[in-house]
Amino acid sequence: MAFFRNTTVNLLNLHYSVHALAISGGGAFFAVFLLKAGVPVPGVLLAMAAILIGRFAIRPAVLPLGRRYGLKPLVIAGTIVTALQYPLLAEVHGVGWQLYVLCIVSSIGDTLYWTAYHAYFASLGDAEHRGHQISAREAAAAMVGIVAPLLTGWALVTVGPRLAFGVTATALLLSALPLLWAPNVRIPAEAPGSLRAALPGVLLFMADGWTAMGYAFVWQIALFITLDESFTAFGGAMAFAAIVGAICGLFLGRFIDAGHGRRAVWLAASVMTATIAARAIGVLHPAAAILANAAGAVVVALYTPTMMTAVYNLSKRSPCVLRFHIAAEGGWDAGGASACLAAAALIWAGAPMSAAICLAFLGTAGAFVLLRRAYGAPQPTVR
Repeated sequence: MAFFRNTTVNLLNLHYSVHALAISGGGAFFAVFLLKAGVPVPGVLLAMAAILIGRFAIRPAVLPLGRRYGLKPLVIAGTIVTALQYPLLAEVHGVGWQLYVLCIVSSIGDTLYWTAYHAYFASLGDAEHRGHQISAREAAAAMVGIVAPLLTGWALVTVGPRLAFGVTATALLLSALPLLWAPNVRIPAEAPGSLRAALPGVLLFMADGWTAMGYAFVWQIALFITLDESFTAFGGAMAFAAIVGAICGLFLGRFIDAGHGRRAVWLAASVMTATIAARAIGVLHPAAAILANAAGAVVVALYTPTMMTAVYNLSKRSPCVLRFHIAAEGGWDAGGASACLAAAALIWAGAPMSAAICLAFLGTAGAFVLLRRAYGAPQPTVR
């Protein structure tokens, strides 16, 4: 397995696995805890839109930091700031100053972390093994995601949010440790043509951000309501989905690396479309909702390697990976914030949750067209 020979990528995937332990635990409960804490559904969606708009506004500040310190310190700093949002989340009680501070800290942490992490992974990974490496990363994340939501759901009910989210914050801090042994990546002071090279990534991530809001974020709220706002039932549904994801594992990465990227786009888009439809239909039926949620793990195994292989390879070929991902992540924020505002408006106007979930169809259609273009002509087989 040549794709495991890159020691640096192995360190990054170890970091990501511990990071995923926290995100699939406390992170999966972010929106539903706000709902349980007294923030109405449109308010939760507006809070998410505010976080994304904040990210969009402060993202240009990442470039001077990257030029001065390199990518590794930014990923570590982003991990630490991201951890700080979970103790703040535990203190939210309805719409108030705690929620506003949470939105600010989340914007800063997510901006630092995701911009630098994607640029870092793109720089240090191998283009010929990219699909394998991303699939390995997502399979490991799925495996740790089996236990984390169960434990977090149990902890929220039995010991309360302060301890439950405190454990999440601790796990995030620990996830930074493997990065200490990884190399730094320096960022050039000038990189002519970076913005033009980033345009395909901006459009791909804009479509992905729009899709994610209906498919994932609105869906989590709808699932929680369908399961009678039970933290334990919600955690169980997430754990079941993680089991399915771990089984799906490494399938599509090998398929992409063998030169079948355009076929992978068809497969990923088809599964995504079917899952969105299943979620929109099953939102009022607990058993159907749990199965539709589990189908999302298949989407992660198929859609994520397809999307991120294209984006990472585009960024590595660009004049500057950090500038590429600053622009691309800005596209994700714009798409996600727009979809959140549209979903909030629909629900505020009295539309059912299924209508807000169906907004994801628009993003999936856009991503399909853009990914087919990104993979271009059929690729030669790589052995």
